[in-house]
Amino acid sequence: MNNLLYSVEDKPPFALSLLLAAQHLLAALGGIIAVPLVIGNVLKLPTPDTITLVNAALLISGVVTIIQCRGLGPIGIRLPSVMGTSFTFVAAALAIGFSESGAAGILGASLVGSLVMIIGSFFMPYIRKLFPPVVTGTVVMMIGLSLIPVAVDWFAGGQRNDPQYADPNNLLMATFVLVIVIALVQWGKGIFSAAAIVIGMMAGYIACLLLGWVNFEGVHNAQLFAVPQPLHFGLEFPLSGIIGMSIAYLVTIVESSGNFLALGNATKTEISGKHLRGGVLCDGLGSALAALMSTTPFSSFSQNIGVISLTGVASRYVVSLTGVLLVLAGLFPVFGALIVSIPLPVLGGAGLMMFAMIIAAGIQMLDNIERSKRNGLIIAISVGCGLAVTTRPELLDKLPHFVKEVLGSGITLGSLLALILNLILPQDKVGPNETEVKKAA
Repeated sequence: MNNLLYSVEDKPPFALSLLLAAQHLLAALGGIIAVPLVIGNVLKLPTPDTITLVNAALLISGVVTIIQCRGLGPIGIRLPSVMGTSFTFVAAALAIGFSESGAAGILGASLVGSLVMIIGSFFMPYIRKLFPPVVTGTVVMMIGLSLIPVAVDWFAGGQRNDPQYADPNNLLMATFVLVIVIALVQWGKGIFSAAAIVIGMMAGYIACLLLGWVNFEGVHNAQLFAVPQPLHFGLEFPLSGIIGMSIAYLVTIVESSGNFLALGNATKTEISGKHLRGGVLCDGLGSALAALMSTTPFSSFSQNIGVISLTGVASRYVVSLTGVLLVLAGLFPVFGALIVSIPLPVLGGAGLMMFAMIIAAGIQMLDNIERSKRNGLIIAISVGCGLAVTTRPELLDKLPHFVKEVLGSGITLGSLLALILNLILPQDKVGPNETEVKKAA
């Protein structure tokens, strides 16, 4: 049964589309600026250079999101996919950044490494065959499970070492937002159901304003208008950095494939090899453009799949409008700073619901597969090992850097294990009696 309020090709009225697009913007903006902020702060780049990284990330995220949604020839999946900077590349980027090459080496290695994704995109029709329902459902569920710790930290108000972490006031505010979102999704009609997330977050933001929780320092310090500068840092091409970035791009192909399959489930779209080829090609070309425009590589954002699952709004035109808002945020940094001023518990209340919906989607997909010992092993091992590195990333600290780079993401490890186990585990033998039972069922 199709329970979408707006399907992929639907075009809601402009005012409603703008509200729904803002919903996706709120879900993605923190993640998009987090990577350039981390890289800029850890490498101790001058403030103007870090601002350049952030502005370019927002602007190019918007451009690539628009292309991903609407398509440009063979480029783009033509589904509602928000694109943004990816944490998969942070370890490789910092390793290069601390070398003599610095930021120029990061961007040069990223530019060359993007060829891995661009070339790999043409093999996606073959790769699609490696994703039967047992693998797809496991990957989708693993995406949601990997995002839950992020939502929990938002819910608690920061990182575990923060003094205000899990302060009862933070938990109450996050719960307040969560309850509003649940109530609107369950009982709201029309716009109130479709825009449940943004309405819940607006209510939380207003409550935070009244309590004096909102810090406007970033808004006051932000530039009103700024144009990102191409090749601001220059380009250098360290061989070791290119290898590290290429590995990260291989990992991203697996993650993006999982995200696109989850997106297909959320939008009621059958994902073909052609879809995957267009989506991954857009990822690769977008990352190459990002390097030329002085920011870090991109991938699809899984958190926005949760927005679609929760609200039932799958219109690619709405998410194209999110791309327009991201471009404006890149050109007008004060706009982005205002969004970033939203307190973390407000994000946490909505985020916990969004990411949990992705888990539910994965469980529903797995509910349709045959209940067998083989499928049970694939799911159990993949999810167990994926959660192991998600909840205890230090598990890999004493292993070689290459291993940590490849297996450090729970989504990647879970996806790879599901793929490998599906290929090597023998199919369950079905006896005559079992066949009769299945036919009767």
